[in-house]
Amino acid sequence: MSKIVQRKLKREGAGKGRPRNYNKPIDYTFSEMFDRFMSFKKTEGLAKKTINDYYTHFNYLIDFLESDLEKDEITLEVFRDYIDFMINEKGLSPVTANVRIRTTRAFLRYCYLENYIEYPIHERFKPLKTKEDTLESFTPKDIKMLLNAIDETNYTGFRDKVMIFILLDTMIRCSELIQLRRENVDLKEGSIKLEPHETKTKRARKVPLSTRTVKILKEYMDETEDFYSEWLLVTYEGEQLADNTIRWRFRDLGEAAGLTNKRVSPHTFRHTGALFYVLNGGDPFSLQKILGHSDMSMVRKYIQMTDETVKKQHNTFSPLRSIFK
Repeated sequence: MSKIVQRKLKREGAGKGRPRNYNKPIDYTFSEMFDRFMSFKKTEGLAKKTINDYYTHFNYLIDFLESDLEKDEITLEVFRDYIDFMINEKGLSPVTANVRIRTTRAFLRYCYLENYIEYPIHERFKPLKTKEDTLESFTPKDIKMLLNAIDETNYTGFRDKVMIFILLDTMIRCSELIQLRRENVDLKEGSIKLEPHETKTKRARKVPLSTRTVKILKEYMDETEDFYSEWLLVTYEGEQLADNTIRWRFRDLGEAAGLTNKRVSPHTFRHTGALFYVLNGGDPFSLQKILGHSDMSMVRKYIQMTDETVKKQHNTFSPLRSIFK
């Protein structure tokens, strides 16, 4: 490798991670490159959902292309056109588009390092700029509206209520929620154990349950015992609940509750739980452990407060209260 190439790799950051293979380029098609990329990703021990997301996002791209690409057809313009299509024709939000852009860039970076393509296309397009405050939360009134819209007289309605209690109380992810087994729940101790292979960070953690959640969870577990399923959350037929089913149920619940100004999703409950935790006096360090984040900066994003909430907090904790009690 010449000194010029070495300096260029250091300057552009292309030499980070695995060194680039400088053997003669192989003329794989775009799909063949992706197959090899996925074979590599599966050796990294990624969660099943993450692997499936890579396939899903690649299929979105192939649908846009309408056909496979030969090596010489893989150009920067293809991906810039794809971004334009997502934003201006499909009307996707920058947040949604960025998820697909990031997985595409990771794929193209792999292709460049393996010498499947000759140019670092991934360096020429980046995720879109988004508003800093993109995470919204429910108010206590919103939560009550959602709970009041649930019909607890049927199994699925009661299960939805249980899911809301778990999501708010433990602040676990939807992907972690659907992987819970009955054996992961310790009602006596009041906790749920998350297995390392089922978490995003690949680290086991134990999240506490409040007395109210333990009570409703015990009732649910007693009711579903005759399903003889290892899974905690099951369908009416006793099968493991899918994440898409949960998202559809919550979307429909939001419409039934008349809550059309906010996105009713598992992640919104996670944000809400984190915000309420701090407002109720919880410290950010224990919250970080409960959320399963290794970086405190992400915790700060989760507890973004509205101007109204900041004003209420200020009235309660104003420095002047120490002087004029």
